[in-house]
Amino acid sequence: MQISILLIKQILQLFFMVLMGYAVVKLHLLKDDDSKILSKLVLYLITPCVMINAFQVDFTKEKMNGLLLTFAAGILLQALLLFATWFLRSVFHLNVVEWTSVYYSNSGNLIIPLITYILGEDWVLYASGFLSVQMIMLWTHCKNAFSHEGKIDLKTIFGNINMISIFAGIILFFLKIRLPEVVNGTLHSVGNMIGPICMIVTGMLIGNMDLKAVFSNKRIYFITFLRLVAFPLAAIVILYASHLAALMPDGKTILLVTFLAVITPSASTITQMAQVYGDDAKYASAINVMTTLLCILTMPAIVFLYQLVI
Repeated sequence: MQISILLIKQILQLFFMVLMGYAVVKLHLLKDDDSKILSKLVLYLITPCVMINAFQVDFTKEKMNGLLLTFAAGILLQALLLFATWFLRSVFHLNVVEWTSVYYSNSGNLIIPLITYILGEDWVLYASGFLSVQMIMLWTHCKNAFSHEGKIDLKTIFGNINMISIFAGIILFFLKIRLPEVVNGTLHSVGNMIGPICMIVTGMLIGNMDLKAVFSNKRIYFITFLRLVAFPLAAIVILYASHLAALMPDGKTILLVTFLAVITPSASTITQMAQVYGDDAKYASAINVMTTLLCILTMPAIVFLYQLVI
């Protein structure tokens, strides 16, 4: 129950950041299109700093096993939920913004501050397992969906700064290489901006929206239900059936980190991808705002259920 209360407090802080972004547009201090620069900063600078910094911890056998456990859980969840997404996409005729918003969680932007706040910095490493798996999917599967490229360009994918940062972080961790304090401190400081900037971008994008139309759109509520309720419940079933939590003494808590990454609102990266590739960024942002608002209710309840079942 304590974890659920801490979640509510942290999510409320992030939602107030959305209101700040909304305010600067409404007060005509900035335009909603100005958020494109911030989106590119998140995609190509801040996110890589987060990924490298997450692996900058002392290497121990326990941490290595825990990290491998989160990789296994991340791959399992992403694979099975991808199949579920394909099914839902076919049955309900979801467009690219809708099904990517259902499938991709906002773990890259929210999981680091959430884990740091409710469990402590020592547990942030385990977030990198799921983050790495989802980052690979974002820059292969998701990027291909928005760019409408006929084939996956491996050179472009593995030459992407986000992919490079993942592999660099993993190599540094397993080789037990720690970056100089001044470098690591810089990465940490820049990475800490990811939550606030992404929420501000979301608020800026809805600055010129017809909010009445957003909140009266039944389709958005359906997408929100899939993202915040259906997929988290499916994740509990998958983790329960896998028995992964029994593989380590702290397996339940380690997998809680992965589970929190799965049940966050729709990914802000979907809004940023839509901006970069000319899709409906405002619709993506509306879904992100709706899921961010309602996750205040769903995440604590879903986490409480996880603690009862797993």
